[in-house]
Amino acid sequence: MAERVEVLLTEEEVDRRIQEIGDQISHDYAGRQVHLVCVLKGGSFFMCELAKRITIPVSLDFMSVSSYGGDTKSSGVVKIVKDLDEPLAGKNVLVVEDIVDSGRTLSYLLEMLRDRGPAEVKLCTLLDKPERRVVDVKVDYTGFRIPDEFVVGYGLDYDQKYRNLPYIGVVKFD
Repeated sequence: MAERVEVLLTEEEVDRRIQEIGDQISHDYAGRQVHLVCVLKGGSFFMCELAKRITIPVSLDFMSVSSYGGDTKSSGVVKIVKDLDEPLAGKNVLVVEDIVDSGRTLSYLLEMLRDRGPAEVKLCTLLDKPERRVVDVKVDYTGFRIPDEFVVGYGLDYDQKYRNLPYIGVVKFD
């Protein structure tokens, strides 16, 4: 089955929205430091661009969790592939994710991070698919709410392809 990608959000739209989120985070955390926790691999593009636009002190860490494998739908089975390098105790943690859809993976991840004693844990996502939600997850900062389509680009992939697209596209199967 062949696939093609149609543009959903242009590079300019994504850049503009990331600037707005960076401004809001800088305002909300004024006078404090924020510890960004990137959910790899997809969140890396978004977190790098977001961190450049935050004007308060930031620290970064990375973790990798998986619930997809090579499919287009979440399996519901969460596997921690890479854990954090630093403790979270007392930190203002902002989890940076590429997309929130079912909420299964993030619900598990956020609960696990809260158990590590941070001052707070908030969630920032580039894309949100609320109509796919099966587990309630509070998203504190959202780039775009999108329809229930399989999207790629800006770090999001389909079987490890299309991460490097500078825009958000919808995968269409022929």
